[in-house]
Amino acid sequence: MSIQISFELSDSDLDHFRTMMLAAMEKAKELPPAEVLEKARAVCAQMEQANLPDFVRHRMESLETLISALEDPEWQMPEDEKSEILTSLAYFSEPEDLVPDNIPGLGYVDDAIMIELVIQELSQDLSAYRQFCSFRTTEENRRGSEANINRDTWLSSKRTELRSNMRRSRRLFSRR
Repeated sequence: MSIQISFELSDSDLDHFRTMMLAAMEKAKELPPAEVLEKARAVCAQMEQANLPDFVRHRMESLETLISALEDPEWQMPEDEKSEILTSLAYFSEPEDLVPDNIPGLGYVDDAIMIELVIQELSQDLSAYRQFCSFRTTEENRRGSEANINRDTWLSSKRTELRSNMRRSRRLFSRR
């Protein structure tokens, strides 16, 4: 028999987690970016092997998406965005967790909270990268796998889509 437990983190609770995140970020400044990425990937791999609750698994998938965005040469992420994401992954390069990962059902709660804070901070980046991946898949299926799809191609498509929507809106508005 399973039970469901919900809890709410107060502002002071979140401040505590943010303080932990800032401390981890400070320590991570000494680490090379490749090491931060490697350790974040290792946390994801370890989490994949664990029997995770769905709320943790969903957040872990978002963390994996951020890592993919950093490593995707076609995404052409600007250096300031890379730095921001790497800094946000710093907590996962720390071996000391608030809650030890080996506690069944609870061991990844602190990781899920930290991932959620990262996701909230980087939600626009995450959304844009997911849209880009969807666009790339569609274009590769339409044009073939040799199609040269990158961030500039996606942005150009987004601008065209936006202009088209604006023209359509003007026509609809002028008919009234």
